[in-house]
Amino acid sequence: MFESFGFENTTPQQASVLFAVFVGVLFGVLGQITAFCFRRSLVGEDRRSAMGVWLTALAFAVIGTQGAVALDWISFDDHRFMVPDMPVLAIVLGGLMFGAGMVLTRGCVSRLTILAGSGNLRAALVVILFAVVAHATLKGVLAPLRVALGSVTVDMGSTVSLASLPGGIWLWSGLIVAGCLAVAARSGNGAGMLAMAAAIGLLVPLAWVGTGFILFDEFDPIAMESLSFTSPSADALFWVVASSSIPAGFGVGLLGGVLAGALVASVTFGGFGWQSFESPAQTGRYLSGAALMGVGGVLAGGCTLGAGLSGVPTLSLAAVLAIVMIAAGALGMHAVLGLAPVRRLSHG
Repeated sequence: MFESFGFENTTPQQASVLFAVFVGVLFGVLGQITAFCFRRSLVGEDRRSAMGVWLTALAFAVIGTQGAVALDWISFDDHRFMVPDMPVLAIVLGGLMFGAGMVLTRGCVSRLTILAGSGNLRAALVVILFAVVAHATLKGVLAPLRVALGSVTVDMGSTVSLASLPGGIWLWSGLIVAGCLAVAARSGNGAGMLAMAAAIGLLVPLAWVGTGFILFDEFDPIAMESLSFTSPSADALFWVVASSSIPAGFGVGLLGGVLAGALVASVTFGGFGWQSFESPAQTGRYLSGAALMGVGGVLAGGCTLGAGLSGVPTLSLAAVLAIVMIAAGALGMHAVLGLAPVRRLSHG
């Protein structure tokens, strides 16, 4: 479809960067205002309201994504979420690691990126280390570990999606949407907050359709992508240190947009403030969490956004398994921290 716009001096990849910046700014603004965070929805003091926000976003992400599939705008048939040989061991271990890491850092990568844009230097350092470790797991010294764990697979045959189960697409999509909205209705959030959460969710199909349909060019194809922070963080790191050798892509634009959006929102509506580490122990905990998330995000196939908010709406069983294991890892680490002496766990 891209060629129908008549652009002569812009490639689909270049256009995808600008599009990603737009999507990222919206996510950064909305995420800052709503304090959007999967960790908060599981173990935060305000977990009930935070869960309502997260599940509202998921419900609308499912509605929009499956609506786009029904209109034949996009298809996930050949997407990495739908591979028949599911790397179960990597997903399970990666999900547990990522969940544990986000509790240690008091936020998943998407939340920490937003916090970095609002002046939180702890979050900024975690995001940088996360990107380094994720890149090392994808293409560096930790790649053999990824390959070894990823080689342990289960042949799912044609059952790679909830859509292949009895009831099909609309039953499972409907169950997810109905369940999410039922919880959201009892979360105590106001209509305005839930409307912003819905807008966050709609950014997922917007990105899928933008990269997979509007910017599709059969002569110069780009990857169909949506909200995600694991691979984009690694790509952004590589682009920052070697931008003269490689062009920016969707992930680079997305992260840049999120940082800019969070900065604008925090300055405009309040919330910007410089923050740093309070003790060596806190620093160690955050850096350990960043490393766990870096490895775990790659092994699991995505973070709470990539595998969760963007992955679950594809109805991929691999994505569902990943977000379940991330939740399990977070709850497990929260329980472990709860058994430790409070004075040793200076919360950040």
